[in-house]
Order: sequence, then C-alpha cells, then structure tokens
Amino acid sequence: MQELLQFDTELFLKIHRGLSNGFFDWIMPLLRNRYFWAPLYLFIVIFCIRQYKKNGLIIIGGILLAFALGDMISAKLIKPHVGRIRPCNEIKLSDQIIHRVPCPGGKSFPSSHATNHFGIAVFLIGVFYRKWKAILPIGILWAASISFAQVYVGVHYPIDVSFGMLLGISLGLISLLVYRTIEKRVLKQTIVDTTSVDKL
Repeated sequence: MQELLQFDTELFLKIHRGLSNGFFDWIMPLLRNRYFWAPLYLFIVIFCIRQYKKNGLIIIGGILLAFALGDMISAKLIKPHVGRIRPCNEIKLSDQIIHRVPCPGGKSFPSSHATNHFGIAVFLIGVFYRKWKAILPIGILWAASISFAQVYVGVHYPIDVSFGMLLGISLGLISLLVYRTIEKRVLKQTIVDTTSVDKL
C-alpha cells in the first residue's frame, strides 16, 4: 500500500508540476468550475424537454439520479471513512504545491468531480448513443478533462480521480438501468392509453 501511495504522489507531482504551462494554468481551473458548464447544463435541460417531451423529463431525472448517487456515495459515505488529505493540504507537499485555485476543505478520496461527471457522461452516452455516436468520445473526453483538471490544479491525486471515474461509470450504468425501466413503463402506459382512446 505504501508503494502505491508513493507512486500516486510521484505521478501527481509529474502532472501538477511537470506539465505546468500557461495554457493549462488558464484552462484547467475553468474546466473544474461548475459555473463554466452552466450553459451546457441549461442546453441539455431545454433540449431534452423540447425534443423528447415527457421522456425528456425522465432523462433529466436520470441525470439528477446519477449526480445525486455520485455525490452521496463519494462525498458522504466514502470520503469521511477514508479520510485522505488533499495534496494541497498535505504538509509534506507544501513546498511543491502550485496554488492555482483555493484549496477546498474536506477529504480527497475519491474525487466527487470525477464521480459525478463520469456518472452523467455514461448515462447520457447510454441514452443517446444509438442516435448520436459522437457522444461517446465527446462524453468521455468531457468527463476525463474535468477529472484531469482536478489533479493539475492540485486538489486531488490520480488515484482519487481514477477511483471516482470507476465509481461514476458504475453509477451511470445504474442510473441508465433505472431510466430504461421507467421509460418502458411510461411507453407501455402510453400505448395502453392510446388503445383505450381508439376504442372510444
């Protein structure tokens, strides 16, 4: 375990310090800022409602489920029990940290950003892949860039975001399963209602 943690720290420093450049210093803090993505979230909500009506509301519900599960499990259940200190708060690394963003409170493992965004990405990929194949690379790149930014700015170790990614993928698939189940029931009920109207 100690060797794994040492490797994690060394990899963190290679990313956090070794890849340091002006462009990353500008873009990475933006990528991890939830307000930066607000227009995208608003577009998704409007698009789902206008394009898919009732089913669009179910899609939005699936997104919220993936986010809620990710936030609850990563932040409320795992982080307090693991208790890993964030690299930017680690005394042993204090002379090597580049403070690109304010260091948050709370614990480091796993990354809630990685968990939540991979959960949402996997859910949306599952919903829209048949109609829009490009969502696969776009969704993965979106979640991965946000996760990478967490390491670059110094608030998470690579293992934090790696576990968050795996957890997010699992929760995204669970949310997709819930969505498919509800979608089938709504579709079935719609067919029943339509049949009943036709008989009148």
